[in-house]
Amino acid sequence: MTKHFDPLDYDNLGASIARALEEQPVRPLENLEKFDGAGIYALYYTGQHPAYQLLAAKNREQTGTRAIYIGKADAENKRKGDPEEAKKPVGPKLFGRITKHRRSIEDANNLDVADFQVRALTIMPTWIPLAEVVAIRMHEPVWNGPLDGLGNNDPGAGRRAGMKSRWDTIHPGRPWADLLAQRRETAENIEQDAIEYLAARISKCD
Repeated sequence: MTKHFDPLDYDNLGASIARALEEQPVRPLENLEKFDGAGIYALYYTGQHPAYQLLAAKNREQTGTRAIYIGKADAENKRKGDPEEAKKPVGPKLFGRITKHRRSIEDANNLDVADFQVRALTIMPTWIPLAEVVAIRMHEPVWNGPLDGLGNNDPGAGRRAGMKSRWDTIHPGRPWADLLAQRRETAENIEQDAIEYLAARISKCD
């Protein structure tokens, strides 16, 4: 028996929010104006790094076609499910998260922030985690997959026994990441993984 479409199903709600993100204007990352609210966002790349040429070409053809990264900023001080709490201002949570990632891109010695664009969607706090999960599942951004690590934080002095992320290996420059243990795999190996990952996903959409 065919399952009836339920617009209030969690997956369908998440998909509708993810599509709402795609309806937002694409803006340059380097001079994004401050705004209030929590929600989700997508980063797009149009530069010349060899790992992302399939993706960048799509974005140069039509801005905002293929996200390289999708993230979220929760309204951390809100009690989930409380409608009155949800109405209160949360401040520039989403803008702050995007700004943090912009600084990481600026620190990288082989990326140019001028090659990045962003879409952002402020959302009621209850729906933010679901929206992020569904948007990542729909778009499969490479920085949420095999090149994970953009969203990592400095573990702090005395807790740097961990290994450098794949993102930091292929995009060195964040001062704190350079203090972590080096990976056994090379930047060239990681770059090839990114190329193959994007080729598989972009070709099937054409």
